[in-house]
Amino acid sequence: MIAEGRYGAVAMALHWLTAAAVVGLIVIGWVMMDLPKGASLKFVLFQWHKSIGITVLLLTLLRLAWRLAHRPPPPPAGLTDWERRGSQAAHFALYVLLLVLPLGGWAAVSASPLNIPTILYGVVPWPHLPVPDLLSNREQLAELLEDCHGLGGNLMAWLAGLHVLAALWHHFYRKDEVLLRMTPRSIPLGRRCG
Repeated sequence: MIAEGRYGAVAMALHWLTAAAVVGLIVIGWVMMDLPKGASLKFVLFQWHKSIGITVLLLTLLRLAWRLAHRPPPPPAGLTDWERRGSQAAHFALYVLLLVLPLGGWAAVSASPLNIPTILYGVVPWPHLPVPDLLSNREQLAELLEDCHGLGGNLMAWLAGLHVLAALWHHFYRKDEVLLRMTPRSIPLGRRCG
C-alpha cells in the first residue's frame, strides 16, 4: 500500500505550487532577457519575475519548516544505492537553488543603481536589501549579481528538467511508485504504470 510512503497533502501542495512558480520564473526569465532594453513588456515581466521569485522564497522557507516538523516518507524500497544518493543530492541542490536564486535576484535588484521599487503583484511594496558597496560601483555589483542569477536560473532549469525526467523514468520505465508519492490520488496515474 503506497499510503504510508506518500507525502502528505500540505507537502504535495507546496511542491506543486513551487514547481509551477519555478516553471513560470524560467519562462519569464528567458523571455524578458530576449526583449530589447527599455521595452515596456520587459518592465512588466521583471515585476512579475520579482513577485514570483519572492513567492518561491517564501514557499521554500515554508516547505523547509514543514519538512522539519513532518518527516518525509522513507525512500521507496528497491532503489539502488546510486539512485538514493543521486536523489538526495538532487533534492539538496534544488533546495539550495530555491533559496539562493530568489535571494540573489533580490540582492541584484537592491544593488541596481536604477533603484526600481519592487511591488509584489502590483500591491505589496517589498523592501530592498541593504547591499554594501563590494565593488568600485553599484552597477558592477548589480551586473555581477545578475550574471550569477542568470547562470543559477539556467542551472535550475536543467536540474528541474532532470528531476522531472527521473520521476517519469521511475513511473514509465521502472514502474515503481516514486512519482505516485508526490501526486494527489485524484490524478489518474494508476497504481502502477503497467
